[in-house]
Amino acid sequence: EVTLDLHDERLGHAFPTGIKIAADELPEPAGPEFRLLYERQNFGAPIPEALRAFAERVPTIDARFFVTAVLTQREAGGNLSEILDRLASVMRERFRIRQEVRTRSAHGRVSAFVLAGMPPVLAALMMAANPKQMMLMFTDPLGVKLVMAGVVLQVAGVLLVRKIVDIRY
Repeated sequence: EVTLDLHDERLGHAFPTGIKIAADELPEPAGPEFRLLYERQNFGAPIPEALRAFAERVPTIDARFFVTAVLTQREAGGNLSEILDRLASVMRERFRIRQEVRTRSAHGRVSAFVLAGMPPVLAALMMAANPKQMMLMFTDPLGVKLVMAGVVLQVAGVLLVRKIVDIRY
């Protein structure tokens, strides 16, 4: 986790200088994006326009939060460093929740993997143990229907479990 202090008012830096500091201190891919933001506004692009272009290039909700917070502060006024502090704490909390969700849903993902792999493994073991009896599943019309039904239900089950453990945060 990379943290960066953009407390421009407390440090006495202007907002563009804070963007330059972010560009210099952040690793890729964030650093170059902040550098481009800084360069665009430094070469004459209005800050709102440069920020909107930044939000379009960086397709994350955190980037949109940042741009919205800065643009709102520029229009309505207020303490930018306090706004950015609150935004940073929201981003950290979202990251923490994302990690917690991934940890808690790991059991479901592993269960889905095991349940999806069990029927083919059992079929292979049964084929190795008694090929004549297992071939009946592929030669008899009822066996073929049962295999097809099993595959359809298996795919449906995997998709359902995947949907359940894919939690949006």
